[in-house]
Amino acid sequence: MVDELYQGNFRKYLQMLAPGTLFRLGIENVVQANTGGLLVVGDSEELLNIVSGGFRIDCEFTPARLYELAKMDGAIILSKDASKILIANAQLNPDDIPSSETGIRHRTAERVARQTGEFVIAISQRRQVVTLYQGTNTFRLRDLATILAKANQALQTLEKYRNVLSRELQRMGGLEFEDMVTVAEVCEILRRSMKVLHIGQEIENYLVELGSEGRLVKMQLEELVANVQDEALYIIQDYSQNSDKTPEEIMNNMLRAFEEDVSDSVFIAKMLSLGTTSSYLDQQVSPRGYRMLQKLPRIPVSIIDNLVEEFGLLSQILHATIEELDDVEGIGEVRARSIKNGLKRMQEQLLLEYMV
Repeated sequence: MVDELYQGNFRKYLQMLAPGTLFRLGIENVVQANTGGLLVVGDSEELLNIVSGGFRIDCEFTPARLYELAKMDGAIILSKDASKILIANAQLNPDDIPSSETGIRHRTAERVARQTGEFVIAISQRRQVVTLYQGTNTFRLRDLATILAKANQALQTLEKYRNVLSRELQRMGGLEFEDMVTVAEVCEILRRSMKVLHIGQEIENYLVELGSEGRLVKMQLEELVANVQDEALYIIQDYSQNSDKTPEEIMNNMLRAFEEDVSDSVFIAKMLSLGTTSSYLDQQVSPRGYRMLQKLPRIPVSIIDNLVEEFGLLSQILHATIEELDDVEGIGEVRARSIKNGLKRMQEQLLLEYMV
C-alpha cells in the first residue's frame, strides 16, 4: 500500500512536505510548539460546504504565519499548492463517516479527507506525530533520521546486488561469444536486473520524503543503477521470442511481477516465450547481438538493426567477413573493419576477465 502512495497522486503531497520546503518548516514549527493543528490543502466547493466559522485572511503562506495561526483550535485552510493561507480557525463538519482514528482532530481529518478527497494534515499535540490523509490513504510522516537510515541501508543492499549483476553480465558476455548461453542464465540475469531496479525504486521513494536532504543519496543511486535498465532491454531484445509484446512491455510486466513476488526463472522464460516448464531452462539459446553491438563506439542504432536483420544472430555476425559486413546497408569498408575488430577485442577482453 505504501508503494502505491508513492506512485499515485499522493506523491506530489509528499514532495510538497519534503525537508527544505517552506511548508515542511511550518509543520515542524507547529510540532515543536506542542500546539497541535489541523490543516487542509485545497479549496474545493465540497470542502467549503463543510467549513463554518473562522475568518478568511487570503495571505501568502509563511512558516511564521502558520505557527501563529495554529495556536487557535480551529482548522487552517490552504490553497491547492499551499502557497496561500485562505481561512484560519475554521470549524469542519464532515459527515459521520466510519473512522479508525480515536482522537477528535485525527477523526475529523480522516473524515474530511474521505468525504472531499482533499489533502488533510493532522498534527498531534501530545505525541508530536504528523499524519497525512488524502481520500482513503493514511500516511505517518517520518523524521529525517529514520528515512536516511532506511535509504542508506537500501543503498548498501543495492550495491551488493549491482556488483553481483556486473560480474554475471561479464560472464554472460563471454558465454555469448562462445554461443553457450542457456535459458536459465538469461532468466537469472533478468531476475537480478529486476531486483536492482526494484531496490532503486524503493530508494527513489525515500528521496521523495528526503527532499533537498537526499542529494548524496540520489548521486549514489544514479551511479548504482546506471545502464541497468538499458542492459535488461538489450537482453530481452537478444533472446525474446515473444512477438506479441515490445521489449519495454515485457520488462514492465517483469517489474510488476517482481513487485507481486511471482517472478522466477520459469515465469521469465514464459514471458520471453523460451519455454513453459523448468525442463526448458537447460536449453541453449543464441543472442541476436543487440547488447554486444551497442557497446561498439560510433555504431548507430539503425546500423545495429540492419546487422541483426541481415545475419540474425551474434554468432553469424562474428563469422561474417569484412566483405559481407560491407554489403549491409549503411556499412562501408571502414565501418565493417571497425565492427570486426571491435567485436574481436571485446571477445578477447571478456575471455581474459572471465579466466581471471
